[in-house]
Amino acid sequence: MHILITELFALMGWSEMPAWASALITSLNVLLIVIVALIGRSIVRRLLDAVHQRLVKRTDDLEEKKRIDTLDRIFNHMASAVITILAIMLIMDEFGMSIAPFLAAAGVVGIAVSFGAQSLVKDYFTGFVMLMENQIRQGDFIEAGGKSGAVEEVTLRYVRLRDGEGAVHFIPNSQITTVTNRSREFAFAVVDVGVSYGTPLEKAFEVIKLAGDRLQAEPDMAGKFLGETEVLGVTQLADSSVTIRMRVKVPAHEQWFVKRRLLSAVKDAFEKASIEIPYPQRVVHTIADK
Repeated sequence: MHILITELFALMGWSEMPAWASALITSLNVLLIVIVALIGRSIVRRLLDAVHQRLVKRTDDLEEKKRIDTLDRIFNHMASAVITILAIMLIMDEFGMSIAPFLAAAGVVGIAVSFGAQSLVKDYFTGFVMLMENQIRQGDFIEAGGKSGAVEEVTLRYVRLRDGEGAVHFIPNSQITTVTNRSREFAFAVVDVGVSYGTPLEKAFEVIKLAGDRLQAEPDMAGKFLGETEVLGVTQLADSSVTIRMRVKVPAHEQWFVKRRLLSAVKDAFEKASIEIPYPQRVVHTIADK
């Protein structure tokens, strides 16, 4: 465009292009670059959305859909970053700023900074590996980096969690060495209850099993169970009670709700069966002074 306008001014008898005309051309070129960048970003976004919709339609697995959503968001961020960088470089060229020195300087600075930014590089590398291995997805409930909560965002830099109190935790990917994911396919609602030492164990087992079965039959608990109530037996002989463990297989994310309902059901069943849930107690023996 700049050459064509220069030739046009030459035909009009102007040997040199006026300063205002040069500034106008530069402004128009910058505007054109911005418009092309926006159009390109829109096209890439539409293409990614189309691929996303096609992949989602091909699967009925909820877990796989979560993974597709997470990858779609990551690729959208990467595409935006690449297009923005290219647009900035072209705009710099329009203002007469050579890109080569900046690239060379960026290389030197990159080498110097790399020694102090190893954790940042590790964040991105770890984040990429976690996404490829499908370890964490948006909506999962996980434990990672010493924190637990629902995953609100997964990026190549960090994982954002929101815990049960509403606090938000940003965990750098490099600090995630072990991930405990409680949102895959199914979970177990595990309940430990204590009974007195004088309670017949067979009676306690029967009452617990019956309480779990009755809870499953309640209308509002439809779809909350994936198996029968299991009484696993005695897990501990504590100071004041005998601890009995029960569990039931449930859909992911439902284990906490079902556990609360099981505790209430077992307490009511114990009261009706006159089974004592003992308070902490201690037996003291005194020795007479002879």
